[in-house]
Amino acid sequence: QVQLVESGGGLVQAGGSLRLSCTTSGRTFRIYTMGWFRQAPGKEREFVAAILWSGNKTDYSDSVSGRFTISRDGPANTVYLQINSLKPDDAAVYYCAANPFGPTRTTYDYWGQGTQVTVSS
Repeated sequence: QVQLVESGGGLVQAGGSLRLSCTTSGRTFRIYTMGWFRQAPGKEREFVAAILWSGNKTDYSDSVSGRFTISRDGPANTVYLQINSLKPDDAAVYYCAANPFGPTRTTYDYWGQGTQVTVSS
């Protein structure tokens, strides 16, 4: 199994920045892709960004491209999501996820508990 723990959420003013962290443990050798998702109240969970565990390829949704950056610290087994130029629409619970299969925006086996991002206008 793979365990994921997110941190770094909080209350930020619109236009501000935040860095979310996702620490992995367990059978991390099984991970192929790490992803970040978010879910706002009353909305479906949506894909935000993904990175190959090797760290050499990233993918972003159109809504965050240019403002969000996903990265990985291999020795620390941690994946980050740097969020810049925050907008009120970015407010949501952010989840990290892992899958052992390949690059994907939809199929993930392992999920963290989520971290809340609140944006004040």
